[in-house]
Amino acid sequence: MAKMYQLVNGLFNDREFYKKMLVIALPVTLQNFITSFLNMLDTVMVGRLGETEIAAVGIANQYFFLFIMFLIGLSAGCSVFIAQFWGKQDLRNIKRIMGVGLSSAILVSLVFTVLGLLFPREVMALFNQDPQVIALGAGYLRIVLVSYFFTAVTFVYSFSLRSIGQAISPMVISAVALIINAFLNYMLIFGKFGAPAMGVEGAALATVIARVVETVLLITYIYSRKGVLAATLRELTDFSFEFVKKSYHTIFPVVLNEMCWGLASLVYEAVYGRMGTQAVAAIQICNTINNLFLIVAFGLASAASVMVGNSIGAGEEQLSKDYARRFSFLSVGAGVGLGLLLAVSSPAILSIFNVSDTVREASQNIVYISSAIFFIRALNIILIVGILRGGGDAKQAFIIEGSTMWFIGVPLTIIGAFVFQQPVYIVYALAMIEEICKCILCLMRLKSGLWIKNVTHQLAVDCAAA
Repeated sequence: MAKMYQLVNGLFNDREFYKKMLVIALPVTLQNFITSFLNMLDTVMVGRLGETEIAAVGIANQYFFLFIMFLIGLSAGCSVFIAQFWGKQDLRNIKRIMGVGLSSAILVSLVFTVLGLLFPREVMALFNQDPQVIALGAGYLRIVLVSYFFTAVTFVYSFSLRSIGQAISPMVISAVALIINAFLNYMLIFGKFGAPAMGVEGAALATVIARVVETVLLITYIYSRKGVLAATLRELTDFSFEFVKKSYHTIFPVVLNEMCWGLASLVYEAVYGRMGTQAVAAIQICNTINNLFLIVAFGLASAASVMVGNSIGAGEEQLSKDYARRFSFLSVGAGVGLGLLLAVSSPAILSIFNVSDTVREASQNIVYISSAIFFIRALNIILIVGILRGGGDAKQAFIIEGSTMWFIGVPLTIIGAFVFQQPVYIVYALAMIEEICKCILCLMRLKSGLWIKNVTHQLAVDCAAA
């Protein structure tokens, strides 16, 4: 009992911990809230056009989702190094890693753009066979592909700013861009203020304009302040093939982790797509609502990754363990509270969507299932995205997440949908079993202490040699 009291007392009375956490977690949470809320608003606006339009935009965005998974993996992988190098105040290697990240992100954005432009209907057909959905989604995709390059640059710089403890500026800039996006959506989807009513293509054009504005504002902010991230082209390209190879030992597992998760999610979407347009609409609505409630977990995970990484880079391993324990307890508490709030508020939230009673009922059941295990999902995000990655244990995080999704979640989803032909909410419940298995494996890894890895040592040696 005394040990438990000491743990709880230490958890809530360390002001320095909360000060560091809130500087990062609060801006990231606010940014994610604004993003999720406006994305939900976008879904509502598109939903006013009909269920087919919701499905078309949702499925077209699955291609973007796959691209985003790569960007998150790449940016998060680079952030592992940047956070630890920032703890050591190794500014030269921070700029090198940024150069590796930007080069990789821009290259992949061009690949995704070209493939999408050449085969838009084929991309849509991967997830849905409805000709009307394919036609609408292909038109949306052709336009929104222009934003991919700008998204790539923004992601790398935003993650880098967070890794050195500057999370407020990307939050403010993202908020401005998203507000512009929401306004342009209203104007271009419905033809307001003298603009033509473009429907789903108007939503795509609004996204492109907002992404361009966001990138310009972010680059202008970074280089006008002349901080550590305002690197010259020479500093960004001052790396050898050996440096890239060794850095990718850590970056690549994070990229694989996100891509593996993203591909499994696309399999889920493909399964739901084969179950019908109403199933897709229900999942699209519920994902939008769930993302709105998961923002706190991702905010805490960002803070955990930076604080754990900074402390390891500074050689304070015991402090890293203390941070990990505190973030784990906080995530469970926040997850329980948010799960209850999600369950209570979901009927009111669902009432704003203009969908059939069948879709509304399925959506409500899915939200109740999600709220029941919300604290487990929140803890998984903290453990994988925050603690394991921040600690440099990216490979093990990838193994845990990849194995549970592909050997538990995906098979159960396919069996539930096509073998037993269950309704969409039962199929969703089967997919959530992998979250429980994932949590058990992550907690075992955390307890072992093997997740603490200083990934900067070899790169620092290479830098000195250069």
